[in-house]
Amino acid sequence: MGRVCALLYYTRAHSESGNIHSLASPHATRRACMKHKAMPTITYIQPEGTSESVEAELGMSVMETAVDNGIDGIVAECGGACSCATCHVYVDAEWLQRLPAPDEHEDAMLDCVFDRQQSSRLSCQIEVTEEIDGLTVNVPENQI
Repeated sequence: MGRVCALLYYTRAHSESGNIHSLASPHATRRACMKHKAMPTITYIQPEGTSESVEAELGMSVMETAVDNGIDGIVAECGGACSCATCHVYVDAEWLQRLPAPDEHEDAMLDCVFDRQQSSRLSCQIEVTEEIDGLTVNVPENQI
């Protein structure tokens, strides 16, 4: 049972008399949670080869997911405004064609990164969707 589902299952309300009443029946909660899909996983590989796989919230960016999970090497100075290039990553080759191409602004910002490669992307511009479950990115040794 996922964290949200467990929270729903164990949610309680205190009445004025001090008694505890369940707000959701266990069966209704379990049915609702079985419909809930797992969060996509993103793997970040550090320059020395260590990796960390984390669950990502749909609608967030790959950069926000890294920052929220304390991934080293993703500085994200501009907070995702695509104006600093300190969230540069190298997208694993098998994923390059699956992601939307960088727009003109991202491409221009990538000209500022240290050691730009064909697989270079700004992680603030990659939105977490169900389709990127399993995405692997390599964190560069240096940002800018």
